[in-house]
Amino acid sequence: MGDMTVSAPLTSAVFAILLSLAAGERHGYAMMKDARSPEGGGVEMGPGTLYGTLERLMRDGLVVEADTSDNERRRYYRLTDKGRGQLEAELARLDSALAGARLRGLLPTGGRL
Repeated sequence: MGDMTVSAPLTSAVFAILLSLAAGERHGYAMMKDARSPEGGGVEMGPGTLYGTLERLMRDGLVVEADTSDNERRRYYRLTDKGRGQLEAELARLDSALAGARLRGLLPTGGRL
């Protein structure tokens, strides 16, 4: 088996949030907007999903509330090193899956996807 640990795939909401925060500190609405874009995962998520997921991510030490504030009602969040590591592991997993799909002729060998 070796000593490589394989983590479970991230949910689409977790992946979209971590991906959004990898670009820097974000507030909730910006994360939801990022998630909707094709580059952000194409995930439609409402405030309940977003803030429930953020709460779990903070509890797990992947995200923290940032000190940044441009508005008393707007909270900003940022990735921790642990969160960045989880995102990088997920991106590597997805990259391997895409490489396997290309080898099987399921995807084009060059260009996008």
